[in-house]
Amino acid sequence: MTEHEQWISGRVRGLMPSATLRINTLAKEYKAQGKPVLSFATGEPDFPTPLPIVEAAIKALQAGKTKYTPTPGIPELRAAIVRRYQEKYGVLYDPDAVVVTIGGKQALYNLFQTILNPGDEVVFFSPYWVSYAEQIKLAGGVPVAVQTDLTTGFIPDPGLVASAITAQTKAILINSPNNPTGAVYPREVLQSLAELALKHDLLLISDEIYEDLVYTGVHTCLPTLALSGVKERTVVVSGVSKSFSMTGWRLGWAVGPEAIIKGMSDLQSHATSNAASVSQYAALAALTQDLPELANMAMTFQERREVMYDLLRAIPGLQVALPQGAFYLFVDLRGLPGFQNSETFCRDLLVEALVATVPGEAFGAPGHMRLSYATSRADIEEGCRRIAAFVEKIRGE
Repeated sequence: MTEHEQWISGRVRGLMPSATLRINTLAKEYKAQGKPVLSFATGEPDFPTPLPIVEAAIKALQAGKTKYTPTPGIPELRAAIVRRYQEKYGVLYDPDAVVVTIGGKQALYNLFQTILNPGDEVVFFSPYWVSYAEQIKLAGGVPVAVQTDLTTGFIPDPGLVASAITAQTKAILINSPNNPTGAVYPREVLQSLAELALKHDLLLISDEIYEDLVYTGVHTCLPTLALSGVKERTVVVSGVSKSFSMTGWRLGWAVGPEAIIKGMSDLQSHATSNAASVSQYAALAALTQDLPELANMAMTFQERREVMYDLLRAIPGLQVALPQGAFYLFVDLRGLPGFQNSETFCRDLLVEALVATVPGEAFGAPGHMRLSYATSRADIEEGCRRIAAFVEKIRGE
């Protein structure tokens, strides 16, 4: 044990550090050394925040809106979030059913801390976003990952979910559009998962942070399912990070049953208090203005998706499904000759080819890697050329 480590709690020592941040840190170190690194590791749009949003933030600063706000968010923003769900999805909420958080990540953290008792299980799907399992464990819960795979486009099998439910199961966690696979779950699959929740009296958690980035199929907001009681047991988490290119503004929200939302707000009052006031006014502008830049961003992502998909699937030994949403491709590496594990592959790819990706182990899917196409087409083309050359070298050894 190193110096002072005895003061670190067991729950923190047991955390698995974020692999996406770790890879990105190493890539930045290489760039600082002057190396021409191409990074496909970061999960954020490469577009600037639309100017009207920035201008709204500046006006808020100039107007002195820099003080504490109510913990669950300024009334105007909560009302705008309510209008968003009513106008976009036809789902009616009261403002008391909304809590504004410091990004979608805090919304999920607060939610798990609010609903989980020691030993409670949360069922979700592998591959999964890196923080789900760690946040569940931090709340004393037990993460239960149900496997999906490339052969079905990473769509979950409700039958496998049913087999994973026990007397300790508290909730089913759904992420569509999905990070890291880009899968968009069909409405009939979501319907089956909701039926399981109703049958076993479970909560439904729907992480919809990529809801506006769908290129194939249709995004289904979970409370719109025509099943009595689904809305009343569903917490939806979303935010402005991905859809509005506002990752650094750290602004998310949760909507759902008012008792749960109140519990999340009460917890937040003792942790961080309100989300940054200026970020709230920026988000208000994002949700209440017509922003043509967003359609252009989504169209550009779709074009990049197709370029990266075509280039990667042309590389012998790699298998990849065309993602339907978000801005990631999830590649199966197990067909490569002499393949050992994706952590080694991604490390060697960064060291030898100066291409940063994220190994599948981070997402509960060893043997894979995630690439983000939230970067320029030129970088995508050059990066895929480097990957092809790296794989060719492996095949020749």
